[in-house]
Amino acid sequence: MMPRPVHFEIHADDPQRAAAFYRSVFDWEIEKWEGPQEYWLVATGPEGTPGINGGLMRRMGGSGDAVIAYVCTVDVPSVYDHVERVTAAGGSVVMPRMAIPGIGWHAYCKDTEGNLFGIIENDPEAS
Repeated sequence: MMPRPVHFEIHADDPQRAAAFYRSVFDWEIEKWEGPQEYWLVATGPEGTPGINGGLMRRMGGSGDAVIAYVCTVDVPSVYDHVERVTAAGGSVVMPRMAIPGIGWHAYCKDTEGNLFGIIENDPEAS
């Protein structure tokens, strides 16, 4: 069996601002965890559908030792529409929409906390 990602974490200077950003851009459900730590649970879609859920937490460490994380890519129905949603929600586009031939359209963005993430639209005709 091949290992697969099963969870992600978004580290944020302002977790509530980050939660508002991801709710606005992707319609994710983000709820504060009732446990002993400041942590938010992120549901990205209904159970039984492709994808993973994750968490959101306050960034740890200072400027030289802040958490460095993997870039997660989010499957979206339209990169064009979601680039607009990203900027409207206070994020930015780092690398504009580009074709990955035979796969689809891809862009890199940053959220309100400076975290890098990708968005991809399935389109085998992209070129």
